[in-house]
Amino acid sequence: MQKTTEVLEHVERLTKRFPQLAQCREQILASYELLRACYDAGGMLLVCGNGGSGADAEHIVGELMKEFAVRRPLPTQDQLLLRTLSRELSEQDGELLAAHLQGALPAVTLTSNIALSTAYANDALPELVFAQQVYGYGQAGSALLGISTSGDSKNVIYALMTAKLKGMKTIGLTGERGGKMKEMCDACICVPASFTPDVQELHLPVYHCLCRMLEEAYFG
Repeated sequence: MQKTTEVLEHVERLTKRFPQLAQCREQILASYELLRACYDAGGMLLVCGNGGSGADAEHIVGELMKEFAVRRPLPTQDQLLLRTLSRELSEQDGELLAAHLQGALPAVTLTSNIALSTAYANDALPELVFAQQVYGYGQAGSALLGISTSGDSKNVIYALMTAKLKGMKTIGLTGERGGKMKEMCDACICVPASFTPDVQELHLPVYHCLCRMLEEAYFG
């Protein structure tokens, strides 16, 4: 899959600002290719993690589902259809939707469904709470991004195993040791740090770069 100059510029900017991440360049590019293939196939991205990594999962979904740094107006045909549909109800509402809805890259975090998560943890096994959602949402052509600073978080590992069962591609974001995730994932970005806060501080520029690359590819 061809990588445009504009997309690659985001990786170069990342490694210039964070030289220690230069060693992750190939895995960042590999992760981007997997995500491009996912979205080209009409799939969606599932994201999971615990604690701060769970907050990062929410952050990633927020950057993908709405504009990040590039305007994402709806395709002209969708704008016209909204205006046509609105004639039956409210022309003003159709104009509002056409003007303000944005292009989205489908992404779902597995950390935010409190009712499902707490019910499953209470009724079944808490460590399978992500895996259960992957089994429900997952399908071939989609992808799972698991975030774990150690690379060994059990609930993330079980989610990755379930994603394999569903025929999904798997991406890991972890620390320098990699843990079990390093061997399990189709692409695993192991940032050069082992202390949890340091790992998380390096995760943010990495996933911002991936989100920018994807946004450039689809909306740039």
